[in-house]
Amino acid sequence: MKRVSPEFITKLEQNEIFVFGSNLAGMHGGGAARIAYMHFGAIMGQGVGLQGQSYAIPTMHGGVEVIKPYVDQFIEFAKLHPELKFLVTAIGCGIAGFSASEIAPLFASACNVENIFLPQSFWNIFEG
Repeated sequence: MKRVSPEFITKLEQNEIFVFGSNLAGMHGGGAARIAYMHFGAIMGQGVGLQGQSYAIPTMHGGVEVIKPYVDQFIEFAKLHPELKFLVTAIGCGIAGFSASEIAPLFASACNVENIFLPQSFWNIFEG
């Protein structure tokens, strides 16, 4: 069964985590990072990992090959926390300038992780 994260996330249940693209410096000034900072507990200056009800995956420091280890780390983290529901935004597909076809393959192994919900744009790539 495919698990689709909402296109626009404005509120979270207690066990839900907003997964967003960030930069390594943790300057959450725009896009989903700004939403994470303003509403879901992202910490200015923290560019990676769980913070409040959000989880940062850096996407602004190079190509997909340098983003992949952070995505892998996130997927492993999610597996260790089955009590949480991770709502992944279309990370890297806004300010960072990547396309869903470039980023979605990084999340291929997340398709079978029950508590990870992916954007429809990523599922479209897997199903395409």
